[in-house]
Amino acid sequence: MREIKTVALIGLGAIGSYLASNLQPVLRDELRIIAGGSRKERLEKDGIVVNGKQMHFHIVSPEEETGYADLAILITKIMGLETAVRDMKNQIGPDTIIMSPLNGVDSEELVAKTYGWERVIYSLARVSVVMNGNQVNFDPRNSVIEYGEKTNETLSERVEAVKCLFDRAGITSSIRRDMEKAIWEKYICNVSENQVSALLGLTFGSWCSSEHANTLRILVAKEVIAVARKKGIMIDEDYAEDHIRRLKKVPAGNKPSTLQDIENGRKTEVEMFAGTVMRLGKEVGVETPLNEFLYHAIRVLEEKNEGIL
Repeated sequence: MREIKTVALIGLGAIGSYLASNLQPVLRDELRIIAGGSRKERLEKDGIVVNGKQMHFHIVSPEEETGYADLAILITKIMGLETAVRDMKNQIGPDTIIMSPLNGVDSEELVAKTYGWERVIYSLARVSVVMNGNQVNFDPRNSVIEYGEKTNETLSERVEAVKCLFDRAGITSSIRRDMEKAIWEKYICNVSENQVSALLGLTFGSWCSSEHANTLRILVAKEVIAVARKKGIMIDEDYAEDHIRRLKKVPAGNKPSTLQDIENGRKTEVEMFAGTVMRLGKEVGVETPLNEFLYHAIRVLEEKNEGIL
């Protein structure tokens, strides 16, 4: 059976730190964190503190020729994906498996434009991570990585290889039969939870404690569901209402990533969230007024952080 012995990971942020902290005890220096310049220096000096434990990783510059990795994981923000694709070049060979568990619905397509679909598998992360500087905290009991081919009635050799590695590393994983649908379900959550939270300053607990907050989450989600269904991805129309069961398992004080971005003065992924929903809505004839409102509202928050307002 195919075995993954080397992993190259670019994007040691929230989800990247979750994956790296689990993979390093298994792979040791065969886990390569790709970073250059001042970021490489900072990671080598300060490392990452994961759930209170200081960790240092094998940091590799993009230009280094270490030999090809068996698995490449690109887990940057969407704004950094194009650069990450370039920086991962020396790690990707003919047999490298590539995962890009970003928050949107098109990262696989963007990666495949450069490296080909024969290397790319679908993936997403359902992990609530709080990151402050180099401090990362998450609950491993409520964390899962979903991945696979577009459809998975039987498991391909490369999906089996990833599963074997993740099992060894203690990474809870799920291989969905329909990964395109799975990615859209996660996207619905991101668009609704992240954006409403960022605008109103809400933690995950708000969806369970406030009927009004939860209603806003559901209304925004329904726009995304309508777009998905028009595109032939048959998400259950009650998906957002039913998702509250999963939200109850997330620590109430945790903050969605877009709120963390606003509070830390970072650019958000609003273009990938509301921006993409608006664009796709126009393409398929679905009106998306709530996402249009959220798009401009979050842009205003970014302008306040930049000192424009």
